[in-house]
Amino acid sequence: MRDTATILDHRRFGYDFITAPYVGEGEDEYTLRNRQAGRDNSAYRPLTDDEVRLLKQNLNYSPRWSDVLVSEPFDPSLVRNTEFYGLVRLGSISEMIVSFHDFAVPVGIANSRIISCDIGDNCAILDCTYLSHYIIADHVILYRIGEMQATNHAKFGNGTLKEGESEEVRITIDVMNENAGRAIRPFDGMVCADAFLWASYREDEALMRAFEAFTDRRVDKKRGYYGFVGAQTVIKSCDTIKDVWIGAGAYIKGANKLKNLTLRSTVGDPVQIGEGVELVNGIIGGGSRIFYGVKAIRFIIGDNSNVKYGARLIHSFLGDNSTVSCCELLNNLIYGGHEQHHNNSFLIAALIMGQSNMAAGANIGSNHNSRANDGELIAGRGFWPALSSSLKYDSRFASYVLLDKGNFPHEMNIPIPFCLVTTDERQGRRMIMPAYWWMYNLYALERNSYKYRIRDKRKRIRQHIEVEYLAADTANEILKARTLLEEWVGSSYQPESTSAVKLGKKLLTDYPEVVADVEVVARGLENSPLPMKVLKVCQAYRAYEEMLIYWAVGTIARYTVKQNLTVSELQEDGIPHLGEWVNVGGQLVKQQRVDLLVASIKEGTVTGWDEVHQWYESWHACYEEDSAHHALAILSALLGSDHLDQGQWDDLVSRCRAIRLKIEEQVFKTKEKDYHNHFRALTYRSAEEQEAVLGRLDDNPFIAHSKVVTEALLQTLSQVRYR
Repeated sequence: MRDTATILDHRRFGYDFITAPYVGEGEDEYTLRNRQAGRDNSAYRPLTDDEVRLLKQNLNYSPRWSDVLVSEPFDPSLVRNTEFYGLVRLGSISEMIVSFHDFAVPVGIANSRIISCDIGDNCAILDCTYLSHYIIADHVILYRIGEMQATNHAKFGNGTLKEGESEEVRITIDVMNENAGRAIRPFDGMVCADAFLWASYREDEALMRAFEAFTDRRVDKKRGYYGFVGAQTVIKSCDTIKDVWIGAGAYIKGANKLKNLTLRSTVGDPVQIGEGVELVNGIIGGGSRIFYGVKAIRFIIGDNSNVKYGARLIHSFLGDNSTVSCCELLNNLIYGGHEQHHNNSFLIAALIMGQSNMAAGANIGSNHNSRANDGELIAGRGFWPALSSSLKYDSRFASYVLLDKGNFPHEMNIPIPFCLVTTDERQGRRMIMPAYWWMYNLYALERNSYKYRIRDKRKRIRQHIEVEYLAADTANEILKARTLLEEWVGSSYQPESTSAVKLGKKLLTDYPEVVADVEVVARGLENSPLPMKVLKVCQAYRAYEEMLIYWAVGTIARYTVKQNLTVSELQEDGIPHLGEWVNVGGQLVKQQRVDLLVASIKEGTVTGWDEVHQWYESWHACYEEDSAHHALAILSALLGSDHLDQGQWDDLVSRCRAIRLKIEEQVFKTKEKDYHNHFRALTYRSAEEQEAVLGRLDDNPFIAHSKVVTEALLQTLSQVRYR
């Protein structure tokens, strides 16, 4: 049965925010308030009789003027037509103007109802119908707000409980699966890595209990915390704001409803919320912007992300540096750098590992293959489903998989990175082209890394994100993909062979002309009796080799030059070990480091989220060294040798140099096509008009950047020493 309106004692209005049994011994209802504000009544003074008289003349009202306390200077003429209930403490109020861009209002309080609040120095509180139990910092503008209040059980978006609350009211976020089997408890400061570990290791009950305890300890269970608005924040023309903690410098305009939120805003990295927005049960990272009709419920938005134009974000974690608009996202864990801009695209029940792009009409999540909506999808970095693509759950994709336009009617497991998956409409079966991006769209690959770097405007890096398309994770995937190509070639050429990998490797290495005449197929990539056809096998095999050499040699060279080491000294650490790497929230780390963290948490040597985050920092500190050693292991596996000699290294450096020059050339030629394509010029009256609109090819910033990368790598390669 719903709650109904009740009648209260008007003499107690504004008081008894918390009562027994929630008031501790030696405390009162203002204890937590004073702690939050950093001051108590001694920092203020009572009103004088003359000030009370002037306040009454200006149509102000309080049933108990003795509980309205002020600071110096205080000009009562700047307070008009306002009601004060409970203990209200006012900072200095003097004749001046506070402004934000072109919006300027006088300091003071007018046409408002204020209930048990602390107001900072030189604020403008105008037309606030109901402002209750908030601490307002200095130089804040509150203008035309319908309801702004905090309850005594406010949790500000954290997935914790207050004293006396039942488990039923706990807020969780059901990421990656609609059935809540991977639910996480949000907390202020949570990053994608935390969510990934919590949602992924569900079978480890001890770890789950530890994460729950970490989160419960992070927020005080005591009731009585006030809402907060940080310094230099502007809030105007909003309907309802309830149980919201707002950091400094935030700008909120025209929101319909904000409830149970934390805005991690700072003056240098402000959060902005715009018209028609409705946000409930969430945490919003610094520098993020949410505008124009967005609906979000049970969510976390990372730092420097944009959500706009009617997007719906529900039971999801959206990572840093992402932009989504006009779309629907439900039950997802999405790493940083996600792009989704279309009204007719949606993404449901997925783990998307960053630098991803959802095209218009992409339908990812509605097509479950079970009797319940409990299917899942996992996609590695760079996932790109094309226009109007539809997938069957459950599916998994390696890094940088491009899906061609169309319906994919069967579950898929695509372990081949940088590939294109398409459909042969005549035969009704899928085809896969390994290394597609490297062979046919190097410009896009290189530009992806470039654009994610320049779009990263985070003032404080809370999660280290790898944006280079070639890294330890994709190198491992490429190495495994080469083995799969060998197996598929061998089994396709000689189905009865008992050593398909060995046979395929020999054919690909020594007899590519034979492989060109074989229809290579791959079984087990799709839940269908028809095997996938594998395209351009020899070319892809060579392309993968180029990618591994380019990444591994460049990684080793940069590390050894930076550390003033020789390649021989780097090899002295022992036989290279080709270990697994995992993408933890966008941060790449060796699997054994993750295992060590999990063990330390379960042993009790790691006791809270702050310590977990310190481990992430330690991972980042070791990243270059770990990558260099892994690069050695990649080269050893590629060459079939545990130790690189001088001649091998010199040859690899020469090949790396040639590959980089090829990349720069392909980047230029790809963009050059836009300028020499006849159809591209159809809408322009002249070449001069086209150049005025598109800019000069030689002035393209990405092409210029590509040249800088080439020069830097060539210089490093010239400095690296084998001995």
